[in-house]
Amino acid sequence: MKEVKFEEAIKQLETIATELEKGDLSLEESVAKFEEGMELSKQCSEIIEKAEKKITILLQKDGKIEEENFVAEE
Repeated sequence: MKEVKFEEAIKQLETIATELEKGDLSLEESVAKFEEGMELSKQCSEIIEKAEKKITILLQKDGKIEEENFVAEE
């Protein structure tokens, strides 16, 4: 499966979930959609992981650079 953008993957996952919830698919079609959804979910997780790594804040302290992980405020 080709790599897609996060937003596209989420939209595809929503479509797959809707199709599976309708119950109109055969067992084979349902399994294929489930497999596709799992692959998209894995890709989303990888995209998020990469983004989290990029959201590392570098602070200059005492002449050396220290990394601090970004923590979102709720």
